[in-house]
Amino acid sequence: MKKTSIMLGLAVACICLTPACTTAHHIDLRNYETSHQEAKTQLIPRSVLFGNPDRGQVRLSPDGQYVSWLAPVGGALNIWVAPIDDMANAKPVTQEKKRGIYRHRWGYDSRYVLYRKDKDGDENYHIYATDIVGGTTRDLTPVKDGVRATIEARSAQYPNRIIVGINERDPAVFDLYMVDVNTGERSLLKINPGYAGWVIDQSLTPRYGYETPKTGGARIVDFDGNTFMDIPIDDYLTTEIIGFDASNRYLHALDSRGRNTSALVRIDTQDGAVTTLAQDSKADVQRMILHPKTNEPLAYSVEYMTEKWEMLDPELSADFDFLTGRFNGAMRIVSKTDDLSKFIVYSSEPDKPSRYYTYDKKSGSVDYLFSTRPDLQKVKLQPMHAIEIKARDGLPLVSYLTLPTGSDADGDGRPEKPVPLIVSVHGGPWGERDKYSYDPSAQWLANRGYAVLSINFRGSGGFGKAFLNAARRQFAGEMHDDLIDGVNWAIAERIADKNKIGITGGSYGGYATLVGLTFTPDVFACGAARVAPSNLVTLIESFPDYAKPYLDSDWYKFVGNPEIAAERSDMLQRSPITRIDAMKSPLLISHGANDPRVTKAESDTIVKKMEEKNLTVTYANFPDEGHGFSRPENVAANYAVTEHFFAKCLGGRAEPFADVFDGSSIEILSGLSYIDGLADALEQHSVKSKTVQ
Repeated sequence: MKKTSIMLGLAVACICLTPACTTAHHIDLRNYETSHQEAKTQLIPRSVLFGNPDRGQVRLSPDGQYVSWLAPVGGALNIWVAPIDDMANAKPVTQEKKRGIYRHRWGYDSRYVLYRKDKDGDENYHIYATDIVGGTTRDLTPVKDGVRATIEARSAQYPNRIIVGINERDPAVFDLYMVDVNTGERSLLKINPGYAGWVIDQSLTPRYGYETPKTGGARIVDFDGNTFMDIPIDDYLTTEIIGFDASNRYLHALDSRGRNTSALVRIDTQDGAVTTLAQDSKADVQRMILHPKTNEPLAYSVEYMTEKWEMLDPELSADFDFLTGRFNGAMRIVSKTDDLSKFIVYSSEPDKPSRYYTYDKKSGSVDYLFSTRPDLQKVKLQPMHAIEIKARDGLPLVSYLTLPTGSDADGDGRPEKPVPLIVSVHGGPWGERDKYSYDPSAQWLANRGYAVLSINFRGSGGFGKAFLNAARRQFAGEMHDDLIDGVNWAIAERIADKNKIGITGGSYGGYATLVGLTFTPDVFACGAARVAPSNLVTLIESFPDYAKPYLDSDWYKFVGNPEIAAERSDMLQRSPITRIDAMKSPLLISHGANDPRVTKAESDTIVKKMEEKNLTVTYANFPDEGHGFSRPENVAANYAVTEHFFAKCLGGRAEPFADVFDGSSIEILSGLSYIDGLADALEQHSVKSKTVQ
């Protein structure tokens, strides 16, 4: 069952695989050493932290004969494939040249790799299949512009077929089509009578529709209209179907009904009996390892402060015990063969670049493949401290602190003296959370001289439905209070210099940044917002048609319905656009012109209002981007501008602009003169960019 409701989910412009700066990362880091307070520390190049990974997202073919990964070709990420016994013979099998590929998966026949691609960030995806033998790529969903396609179902029982959903007939709903991956032949399977989603079994037969009543919540119904499963509104965001097992009798689901946290359950479709397979009292079950053929859950994870894996399958348990001993627990199985004889193991810690390994079950061998960013192994990264901050009403807020390089000599998690602090706010807000893991943005800002505090404010995902539902109608209310409580904690602990506190985030995090500068203007010295909503009314009114079936259970519930006068008034009161008169501090705002979730008008409007008030604002627009930035040249440009913005207002360090704008579509639409050296850098490198003072 797919939920395609709008979440403002891009908290940072790029994480892990998203490209940023260059295609080559083998930089002499010695050239970037500069003095910083008492310690001489390396200024880590932005390209090393945010550029294209050398290799990443490694996957095994189901038959175990091939390994695939993403790596650059001419600056854009593409899919590479190598025989598992001849890694040196790897070749790119796709030839994307502009935006690159960021997710891929193998077809069950081990001959095709599947991926999706949109047009300049508009999120109207097409589904593509690349033949690793012939090297040809076929668009499986050759629909017109403005139409969105999704993979709705695949099955090991029918390795050469997939079911796709396409909203060509009606932009609000997705009709089902059966597609032959070998030939590209497509046939209509089922017209959508108004379902918000589908539940499809392992025989690729649609079994249920997903209804979203105006009262909120959801009903899973058969095609005669009989209710199979009722999901109350308070469980809507914490309950979802995972899929059928191979018998097509049992459904697995994450289910919070009758409990606080989401449990892994098995549902008998014949009598409706529900069996609980796994649960945790403090955190939702989130990730799972499923058997590649039977679709049975083999393992699951929960994450409160840190991630914890538990095994359901005794045989896999022995493998996990063996691997945990080798990796000190900081690992995850990310790919496996159909016979479970080989695995790809991913190891990641907050202060180390991610690494990939192969594990051969029969021989018991663990072989290193590669690091995603080998140049990061040459520098010292900062540890991340997991902490629990109490909100003013006593609610525990799981948070993560990263301190500036050289500021914590004794390693006790407290700097020797208060330092500039940046609050980094995740997107979503529901369904997303900050985690104890490698975070390139945190490492970047810490290296530049800032403490970074990431707070899982109420409404963040993974902590149970009570914590999530505590965010109801609390935009710019208690959700923001949680951030302020985190700031006050950092000041009281002598971590933060109260006069040098910034805030940043993308999507919901961008909204939180605008709220910080307008609702609590005395707290923050400046803010950098990406793809940020400024008006909750116009935000919701501009959502694409395919998001509207879900609004009663998420945005109307949490924020309000703009068609109801009293709620519309409350939404405007919680909108930064109505609080411009309170602003004092500089704002950097950046947007993608094709953003379908938060339209560019949200940034246009607040910038215009700030200009009318002669407030300090710098506005960067990217005409060929959407909800977040994907093209390497654009990500590089945005990070460079952000870095120099914070250096101006908080006093940290910044890598020179150099040639970072070459090839970027960046337009500086306002406030060109605020950031030192920005105008000269744009002019010097002949960027074809609209720059307006």
